[in-house]
Amino acid sequence: MTPLSLAAVLLLTLGLVACGDKPPPVVIQVPAASPAAVPGPAGPKGVSGTDGKPGAQGATGQSGKSTTVIVAPPAAPPY
Repeated sequence: MTPLSLAAVLLLTLGLVACGDKPPPVVIQVPAASPAAVPGPAGPKGVSGTDGKPGAQGATGQSGKSTTVIVAPPAAPPY
């Protein structure tokens, strides 16, 4: 098991033990796979190559954002 799924199981178990009848849903922050910054497109070239300057560098890519995963524990069985 990965540490993340271990933590999810632990949180679910604690939630079920702590609250008797209806445990609240457990909200877990899961970071999305953040891709490395991707270089942007190359900048415009010099006008007809006469000024001899290279184009400016493109913008870098955006980093990944975390997503929220809501795990709803099962309802407690009737007694």
